[in-house]
Amino acid sequence: MKKSNRIKAVSQAEINDAGESLTIGIDLGDRRSHICVLNRTGEILREEDISTSPHSFENYFKTVPSALVAVEVGMHSRWASRVLHECGHEVIVANASKVKLIFSNDQKNDRVDARSLARLARVDRRLLCPIRHRSEDAQAALSVLRARDSLVRARTRIINCVRGLVKPTGVRLPASNAEGFSSRVNEYIPTTLRPAVALLLEEIQVLSDTIGVYDQYVEHLVATRFQHARLLQQIPGVGSLTALAFVLTLDDPWRFSKSRQVGCYLGLRPRQDQSGERDLQLGISKGGDEFLRRLLVNAAHYILGHFGPDSDLRRWGLKIAERGGRKAKKRAVAAVARKLSVLLHRLWVTGEVYDPFYKSRAVAA
Repeated sequence: MKKSNRIKAVSQAEINDAGESLTIGIDLGDRRSHICVLNRTGEILREEDISTSPHSFENYFKTVPSALVAVEVGMHSRWASRVLHECGHEVIVANASKVKLIFSNDQKNDRVDARSLARLARVDRRLLCPIRHRSEDAQAALSVLRARDSLVRARTRIINCVRGLVKPTGVRLPASNAEGFSSRVNEYIPTTLRPAVALLLEEIQVLSDTIGVYDQYVEHLVATRFQHARLLQQIPGVGSLTALAFVLTLDDPWRFSKSRQVGCYLGLRPRQDQSGERDLQLGISKGGDEFLRRLLVNAAHYILGHFGPDSDLRRWGLKIAERGGRKAKKRAVAAVARKLSVLLHRLWVTGEVYDPFYKSRAVAA
């Protein structure tokens, strides 16, 4: 006969008897979450689904003895980890994108993911690449920046739509910044397209006004609640938006023992694929926060651009770009963004005044 893989039902008394030797893996879904409970020897005691809500989690886990619980980072991991902590459990928030057993499994489902989380946490929690959530205050302020970014992206899409609608008529709209686009191009719109484009131009102006309100609020946050972000604005190309995003994303500067770790944290370090004599040159890992990484790359473009003031950082980046090659400029921008993140963290923890030629003076001395 074929052996059944079904897990036998375990009573709550048996769960309680296992004591603090329990390891629990939870695959958080949008509506239902799958739970896998392991005992000390790694045998599965219970597998079941519960509703993904704070109330259901509290009712379920307050009856379970103190255990090691592993969850994946995601939309619900912030409140789930908080509820689990309040119920007396030790929580590991796993970065599943770095765990190939979960992220790249060809037999991926909720039950298998919950089992994998529990077994990895039982063997060595470092295999899950644990992360730490930001504070509630930092997350709320960062939501303001992300909301503004959504509006900027929406405005860019509408501007591109207007240009795309007009170009087939043979009219090329003049160059303009996003804030003054509506008034700048209005007279160039063909009469036949005005019914289609007029409302889009009005929407662009409304979005620009709303983005301006967000910009004022960002300045207010820097001036009142996150004043240490002003230290980072000493570097040309780093405005209040980039400085505040850096402070809010890292949240606690002392979580890094060395400033060089920040570049790796933000996904700005080169990927590695080395085996024996082979050592390929690859692009950056892109494993960190995409929003902050994009802001740092924009700042790096300014530093290396025509309007970037002279500094050690600019000279170093231009030397990389002068090496030539098809991707020399991209490598230079990524390298400057990585070094910029290290420099920003250093200014934050030391509170020093930024010296653009600090290294040159040190070498000369």
